[in-house]
Formats: sequence, C-alpha cells, structure tokens
Amino acid sequence: MARRPPIVVIMGSVDHGKTTLLDYIRKTNVAAKETGGITQSVGAYEIEHPSASSGQVQKITFIDTPGHEAFAKMKARGAKIADIAVLVVAADDGVQPQTKEAIKIINESETPFVIAINKIDRVPDTSKVKNELMQAGVLLEGYGGNISSQPVSAKTGEGVNDLLDLILLAADMEHLDCDPSHLGKGFVLETTLDSRRGPLATVIVTDGTIRCGDFIRTDQAFGKIKILENFLGKTIREATASSPVRVLGFETLPKVGEDFIAGPKLEPAISIKASPVNSGGPKTAAPEGQETIRLILKADAFGSLEALSEIVRNLPKKSPSTSSGQDQKIEIIQEAVGNIGDGDVKLAISTKAAIVGFKTSASKAAETLARAHGVRIVQSEIVYELLKVIEDTLESLHKKVIKGKLEILAVFSKKGTQQVIGGKVTEGAIVNNAVLEIHRRIDIIGSGKVLNLQQKKQDAKTVGAGNECGLLFDTETEIKIGDVLILRQ
Repeated sequence: MARRPPIVVIMGSVDHGKTTLLDYIRKTNVAAKETGGITQSVGAYEIEHPSASSGQVQKITFIDTPGHEAFAKMKARGAKIADIAVLVVAADDGVQPQTKEAIKIINESETPFVIAINKIDRVPDTSKVKNELMQAGVLLEGYGGNISSQPVSAKTGEGVNDLLDLILLAADMEHLDCDPSHLGKGFVLETTLDSRRGPLATVIVTDGTIRCGDFIRTDQAFGKIKILENFLGKTIREATASSPVRVLGFETLPKVGEDFIAGPKLEPAISIKASPVNSGGPKTAAPEGQETIRLILKADAFGSLEALSEIVRNLPKKSPSTSSGQDQKIEIIQEAVGNIGDGDVKLAISTKAAIVGFKTSASKAAETLARAHGVRIVQSEIVYELLKVIEDTLESLHKKVIKGKLEILAVFSKKGTQQVIGGKVTEGAIVNNAVLEIHRRIDIIGSGKVLNLQQKKQDAKTVGAGNECGLLFDTETEIKIGDVLILRQ
C-alpha cells in the first residue's frame, strides 16, 4: 500500500474567489480564461506543496466547482468524490445562500472540510464571517468546535501556504491509501463530445493505475484508452491514484458521476447501453388551456447540459403577457451534448421548437436553415445571461400576435419538401415569402415558408381575409386538408 494525494473540492458562493484562489495556487490564470470570470464547468488540477510537518513535497488534486445555484448537482458530485472540501467565504460578503447550500452538501456527504476566509486584503477583520458561520452551524476552532479556518487573500497570496498546510494535515488524518498495482478505478468527473475526436471524459483516478491501451468501462459506456492527457493537456502514458486525466477512447459518452474501472483485460459490463448523450423526444400535446413553449437544449458538456436543463425546468410557469392567462408549459423536446447542427434545426422545424445553446456554436448550415424557416436559436456562454435571454425569448414568443390565418382546403401535389396547396384566408392576411406555423387541431406540428403565393392564378404579394389562394409551400411536414397555417408578427 502507498499513500495517495488528497482530492480536494473547492466550494462556495459566486464571486467569493474560488477560481482566483486556485489561480494563485497553480500560478496560472484560469479565471481570465473563464467567460465573464465565472467557472461554468468542473475542472480538476494538480499542484505540489511542501508539507509543513515533513518538509517533503506532496501533491494535492483540486476540483473547482461552479458557484451558481444552477450547478448544485455538479457541486454535489464534486463533494461526493472528494476527500476534503475547502469552503471559501468572502470576508466582505459573508455567508450567502449558496454558502449555506455548500455547507449542506458537505455535511450530507460527510466530507471533512476547512474554511478559507478570502479577501482579507479588503476586510482584515474575520470575526463577522466567523459569527455568521457559527449561525450556519459550522463550529469553528476557538468557537467551541473543531473546524479549522484560515484567513487568506487570493489576490496577494497571504495565508495561502498556511491553507495548503491545513489541507495536508487533514489528509494525514484521513489515512488515504492506494495500491498502484491494482486495476485503475475512479470517477467520471465531466464528459464532452469533441466534434473531431469524439467522446472525451475527464476522470479522477482513486486507486490503482490506468494506462494508455487499457480497456475502460462504466455501467453506461465502454472503450479502449487511445489517449491520456493530464490536466495541462499533455499526453501521458499512465496515471496513478488522485490524478485528474482526460480519456479519449470511450465508444459512447459515459455518465457523469459514474465509477469506472480500467485494465488490460476487461469486457463490457452486462448493463452497458447507449450513453444518454441525447434524451427526450417529441412529446404529447399539452392539455387544452395550456400554452406550450418547446425547446431543444444543447451544451458543450454533460454537466453543463444538466445545469441548463435544471434552469429551464425551473422557469416560471406563467407569463404575464399571455392574453388569456393560460398556464405556460415548457416542453423539452431533446437534450444533447455538442454544437448545434442542421439536424437540430430540422427537429426544431418539425416540432416548432426554439434551440437553446450553452457554450456551443452553430454550424453555417444550421444558421442558414434556421433563418429560412424562422427557427429561433438562443446562445450564451454565461449562465446569468442565458437565463435572461431564455426568459426574454419566452416572453417575446408570448407577445407574437396573429397577422394571418389560412385554412387548408386542398392539397394538389408534393415533391420533396415542396407542396402545392390551396386554402382560404380566414383572418388578417397571408404574405409571400413568409414563414408560417402549421397547426393541426390544438397542436403546432411544424412550420414552412411560402415560396410562391397566387390569387386567381396570378402571383400575389398579399392575400387578405375572405379570399382563396394557392401556395407553393416548403416544409418537411406533410400538409393535410383541415390544417391551419398561421402568420405571426
């Protein structure tokens, strides 16, 4: 048996300096690379620090977790796999709701932890924060408890070495052992689908050794390790206990939070099935009296997708702008990891959905198709901005008023996606080159574009209410007699 480095999770509220603290520790500048200076995914990093007791240089693996409340599941996952937690509390901001949430997660996972009281360069007196921590149930040393705390400044570095000493001392008390000769074992920390390289997984090794060429499996995925990369992105041949590494070689994306095992002679587990990279599908229609907003969710990584889904599912159920006071139902048609492609737009067209992307990009083909069919694509790289954009988008969808309505009376021909149809305008006007919603009874079943509009066999720019007209209509939805096409503002 051998002693392994501690795996440490950094937790705390937004803007309390978690990533900046790691920046100082690692002598890097990760915070500047984070969009908006906010950590949006889970990262794992390895550092070296001389032990105060032995003087020997020891490794420490840090897991950085996002502070925004939408990432609660990711934070909980980080606490579960960590040996020790560091709760960062800003001296100038004190205990916040997300601080209390982190304390709850740490206590429920029974993870030993220490407190880092940050930003003492702004507020040197830490007594207020300590009193707030006591009120939150954290019993500190010197206040009748046994939880260690260390004042630090992530900006100047004051107290950081003492904090690292505290971490190594706590690790010594946990007796963290491993056997490098064992099969490699650990946890899947994050997954992403690389457009060039395929499924990528960030894993933490907790025992044994994993090597390039080993087979690797979880309950959800299986593969053979083609490439191992350390946290700096450098290719390595093997990784031992407590090392954070990125694995290329899974046939499908493993599920975040799963255990993995790796070795030269492994077979897929019996329970392995396709990884849930995509979930959901076209849902049943909403009950009458409910207004439905359909969304397709895309994100750069599984953890981000999980958080995005959580945001959307917790949006308000009513919109003040709905004319009839109807309930608002948000329906997630599909959730997937990866960039936005034309396949996503085609699904959005057929289901009349908007596409929401978090830290993704849309291909040119997808953007062109979306413009042609009026599909709305909402994208952002900052969770706060994305939440605001989603809410504004939903609000604008409610505010759209009907400008024209056409009842289908005849379907003459169909060639590919183009159909020749005829009908009567029952409300407002239908305009040439407009994008129209396709309604069948109470459902929106798709959309299409008017390529040519005719009245009395003559080309027309507009056909008003009470008149019949013919259309060359481009849509992937097969039009039927009785369908209604609606033009909105």
